[in-house]
Amino acid sequence: MNQDRITRRNLWTFPLGTVGRDMIYNLVTSYLYTFVLFTRQLTPAQLSAIAAIMVAARVFDAFNDPIMGNIIERTRSKWGKFKPWLVIGILTTSVVIYAAFNTKLQGWNFVWFFGVAYFMYSITYTMHDISYWGMVPALSSDANTRNQLTSRATLFAGIGGMMAAAFIPMLTAGDKAIGGNAVTAYGIIALAFAILGPAFLAITVFGVTELRDYNDEPAPPISFKKIWKTITGNDQLLWIALIFLIQQIGNGIVLSGIGSTYIYVDFGYQGGFFTMFQMLGMMVTGFLMLFYPVISRHMHRKKLMDVLMIVSAVGYVIMLLPGLFMPKGLAAVGPYDLKFVIVTLGYMLANFGQYGFYLIMMISIMNTVEYNELKHGTRDEGIVSSLRPFLTKLASALTIAIATGTYIVFGLLKYTNGIAEQEQLANQGLITETEKGLAITELLKDVQPSQANALMIVMTVLPCLLMFLSYILYKKHYKLDEDEYDRICEEIKSKKNEGAVIEAIE
Repeated sequence: MNQDRITRRNLWTFPLGTVGRDMIYNLVTSYLYTFVLFTRQLTPAQLSAIAAIMVAARVFDAFNDPIMGNIIERTRSKWGKFKPWLVIGILTTSVVIYAAFNTKLQGWNFVWFFGVAYFMYSITYTMHDISYWGMVPALSSDANTRNQLTSRATLFAGIGGMMAAAFIPMLTAGDKAIGGNAVTAYGIIALAFAILGPAFLAITVFGVTELRDYNDEPAPPISFKKIWKTITGNDQLLWIALIFLIQQIGNGIVLSGIGSTYIYVDFGYQGGFFTMFQMLGMMVTGFLMLFYPVISRHMHRKKLMDVLMIVSAVGYVIMLLPGLFMPKGLAAVGPYDLKFVIVTLGYMLANFGQYGFYLIMMISIMNTVEYNELKHGTRDEGIVSSLRPFLTKLASALTIAIATGTYIVFGLLKYTNGIAEQEQLANQGLITETEKGLAITELLKDVQPSQANALMIVMTVLPCLLMFLSYILYKKHYKLDEDEYDRICEEIKSKKNEGAVIEAIE
């Protein structure tokens, strides 16, 4: 098969594989905490313990992810170094998420179970996540092809996330919940995603063809020293890791549970509201997913970031001002309150800019592979790529810590526990779905305007400030712009050609 045909096939079979993975990722990252809040009655100590577990698991990943990357680097098999871990990782992840969302445990017993399940998820998801994204540099070293692979993969990741965003809130909260309650609904959704994850990833496993030059080299030993040297010896990787972490913390706050809780307390406990809010926020990013390769050929990343920063800042202002000052019931747009429509419009703009930053930083992390090769003579894709999932997961855990502090400080745990009590009663058949809905509606009437405003401030001001900080650091410290990356690739190519000439002479 010629290279052009391989490239065309890779450009489809690689991105399609992540659809199910990102449905699972969205379920865990955006809804696991919501599942806990609205199906378990927890004390502040128990909720704090769950937040601590999530942060501790991410610290654990500081060691787990690079080790997994190093294991991938030394894997030699007839299926390559990535595909075996894609298969093992996705199958074990499916088992873990099914178990996590189908337990009946409560109180501290649930907290202990949650700890075990969450650490297992960290290990198993890492296997296929690092393998998946680490494969990108092995599929092509051409900058334009790599941009296409990355943008298409993020497009299909967005499709997977969007499908999850469309159905999870709608089918778990309000009068359309599967089985009439959130407990049953989350269990069935977890089962469906546990099947879809492996099904989609099989497209990548059986479809892509990678470059396997590494098979000619001896497998490197698993070495903490090697991991540490690779990461700390790459100054551009260190900078982009810090910048990416800051941006992802801000980007994840809305989906940490803060956004859905705000929608529920201000507009009613109906999953359809949050589905619409989140779906429109995600759909607008489709433009970047589809057209980033074209945009990148006409506008350099740092210039594009100027535009994205302005768009996001305007979006956050549009969310904040009506969120704080506009009364509900002022007017309606179809079935939706005008305030809800304006807040959602603001989120669309804010998320457009945030997603653009995410896409730029994904590519920026991958481009440190060639920088590492120029400086140290080795690419180490697995180790370099292991930082991205670690940072993403660490950011998600830190946003949960922010959300937990928000719930406790502003007294919102009273309402989440009240909702959880009604969901459990409905699951046990002790009350009807209608009685559950009426009880939750009465409960949410007691939420104070200051509490709703606190949620709005946390989900707008803090993300905007963190995004701006990441913007400043990127502009100042990340040096691998398009021109510098092309220069590095040419220098590497020149050195390889010189080495080949010398070897031929000898």
